Order: sequence, then structure tokens, then C-alpha cells
Amino acid sequence: MKFSKYLSSAAALLLCASMFSACVSSEDGGTESGGETTAAAEISQPVTLASDTSNDVDPSVPVNLNEGVSDKMYNRAIMSKGNQARLAAAMKKAKNGEKITVGVIGGSITQGSLASVYQNCYASKFNDWWQNKFPGNVEFVNAGIGGTNSYLGVHRVDEQLLSYKPDVVIVEFSVNDTDKIMNKYSYDSLVRKILACDSNPAVMLLFTTMEDGTSLQDTHKEIGEAYDLPMISYHDAVFPEVKAGTLKWTDISPDNIHPNDAGHDIINQIISRYLDELYNSLDSVTEEPAPFTAEALTKDYYANAKMLSAADITATVSDGFEVVEKDFYDQFHNNWKSTAGGNLTFEVECSNLGFFFMCTTDGKSGKYEVYVDGTMKGTLNADFTGGWGNYGNTQQVLFAADNTKHTVELKPAEGSEDKGITILGLMVS
Repeated sequence: MKFSKYLSSAAALLLCASMFSACVSSEDGGTESGGETTAAAEISQPVTLASDTSNDVDPSVPVNLNEGVSDKMYNRAIMSKGNQARLAAAMKKAKNGEKITVGVIGGSITQGSLASVYQNCYASKFNDWWQNKFPGNVEFVNAGIGGTNSYLGVHRVDEQLLSYKPDVVIVEFSVNDTDKIMNKYSYDSLVRKILACDSNPAVMLLFTTMEDGTSLQDTHKEIGEAYDLPMISYHDAVFPEVKAGTLKWTDISPDNIHPNDAGHDIINQIISRYLDELYNSLDSVTEEPAPFTAEALTKDYYANAKMLSAADITATVSDGFEVVEKDFYDQFHNNWKSTAGGNLTFEVECSNLGFFFMCTTDGKSGKYEVYVDGTMKGTLNADFTGGWGNYGNTQQVLFAADNTKHTVELKPAEGSEDKGITILGLMVS
């Protein structure tokens, strides 16, 4: 019997870029220079290297979606086939009649937003590929949550995905991640967490794009290259065509971010073809999957990241706040909620601390200041009056501090004394 575990959001439509403030601008806490040191070597004669143009867009040939993904689009999309030992092992395991678990984690594209029905989104079709190849042997977990980034992802992945011991995982955050420095840290730690899971899952990186080509895939690609992972770029498949005028963005998306059914099907065709190629040559993969031991590309700041709720922490001061079962998301329980001002104080042991909180459009939410050990570290702005909808926002207030017990206080900023806020959870590491 087919089994699916869906971690769906209550939000019907969320923007993919969730913003949070960072407390650092480089790995060493200093200002990033933006420049690179190059060797001072003189070359007497210029050297011209030939480049492969075989997969370049032909501006005279429009994309025909009815004919499917072209070879050029597919070849551009496969940024790296990566080490396939773990992926082959999962296929062999299922082929032998053993149960496997396949999962995805990402934002609203992974959740399935703006596909006409969930069954038409890439995540569901990814599940279909496995179900069709190995009927009855595949369980599926969709850990996509709209409007969320890899910073939240690295804190929630243990409970919402890795607890199911996945054998294969797709990671998709390239339009939700927007900070080239902080999201490099969070994405690296997220990928490493998955690779280090004791079920030895195969990890595939999926890079999506906005209409104007905005995507953090170049940053995410560094992580994929460091660990020799399969990398699939929807961005590289479609954006060159859109830029050349051979494909209309409106044919693959109803807004500037989310794929429609046709866009999701392009992702599906690329992933399925990649999987088919491996499946059809499965016997040629003789390498056995090994435990993950690679050194971190970054400093792995979020190696032990986790979510904490009101069920995990007892507030020393809770004036005007109450604990509610859940205020918005099915995945996040035991929230702290204030409707008209109030103070919240608690102690938590960590080096890094962030808040996951609700932003609302009704004008009833306000700004709350965060103090750590008596020093103001940031302001949570929950007021999204006139915005596109309610959503959960992330904000880091403490980064790379001493790993010790800290006293954290939350109180209304001036002008928000009668406004509320909902804290969906704390992100600590």
C-alpha cells in the first residue's frame, strides 16, 4: 500500500523569500571584502580556451512545452551527476523488496503552491517515480513549508524529516534563501545534517529561480560541489530560454516565483530522466555508500540546530503571553501568544539564537524588542499590515556567542504597547 506523510502548511500561498537579520558578515565575524587574491603571474601571450556551446539556446527555436524538455534544457539542468552510490543503494534496496523512505524539504515550491492540484507539483511527481518503479515499497515525506528558508530548515529538519529515516532527500531552497553569507552557513549545515543521518540518505540539490533569474544557486552550488552531490537546476533549464525569448515566463508560472503545472512538469521531467538514467545502469554502480565524514565547507555553525517551543522552556516572566496549541502552522505547536502587549522572559543555553514568529496583516501585531543578557539584540517586526498575507518570519538575534546560559527578554517597542505577537518557536544551536 502506498503511504504518504504530508507536512502541509495552512497557508495557501506564501512568498518564497523569508527575511531574517544576520549578526555577522563573514565567517570570521568581520566585514566581507568582496575581493579575491589572485596570483601575480605574467602571461606573454593571451590564451583562448574553447567553450562548449552545444547546449546554448538557439533564439530561432521556441520551446514547445508539448514536446517535453529538450536535450539542451536537460543537459543544462544537470549541473552535476554527483556521486550516485547512495542513490543507487536506495534503488537497489527497494528493488530487493525492502521498504525505503523518500523525502523532500524546501519552501512553497516544494509544498506545491500554485500547482492546480497537489498531485501536479514536482514533489508529488518525484514520489510517483519511486512508487511506479517500486510499488508498495516506498513511503514519502513532504517537509516543504511555504515562505521558509534553510535557516529555519536546518532547525526543523530533525523532527520533520530525519525522524523518518529517509533514504533519498531533495533539498530546495534557492529562491527562499536570500543572504549569500548566512544562508551559506545554514544551507551547509542543513545538507550536512541530512548526509550524516544514520540512514545514509542520498541528497539531491534542486535549484529553482525567480522570473528575473534571482536564485541563490551559485552559493548552494558550492556546498554541492564540496560533497559531490547531484545538482539539478531548473534555473539553468528555463531562464536562458526566457531571457532569449524562446519561452514565456507566463507559460510556466502565474507569478514571479512559483511554477504552474507546466513548470512543475519541467522539473519532474528533468528529475525523472536523471533517475531513469541511473536506474537503467544500476548494475554498473558498484561503489558502496559510506558514512558521511567530509569536513565542513563552512564552520558548520548550526550542526546541532534544533527548535524549541513553550513545551521545552519554562518562562520566568510571562506577563500578557499565553501558550496556545498552535496559532498558524500544523508543524509548530505550543506557541507563545500575546494579543495586547506583554513581557516574556526565559533562559536558554546556546551560541546562536533566532525567533520564528508570525507576521500578520490585520494591524494587531506590533514590534517587539529582544534583549539578551540585558543588551538589546534586535527587533521583531510582526506588523505586516496591507501585505499579501500572514506568514512565519525568521530572525537571528544571537550568533557565534559563548555557548552558555543566556537570559532572553521580549517586550513591546515604543508604540506597540497594545499590539500582539506570536512566537512560533525558538531556533537554537
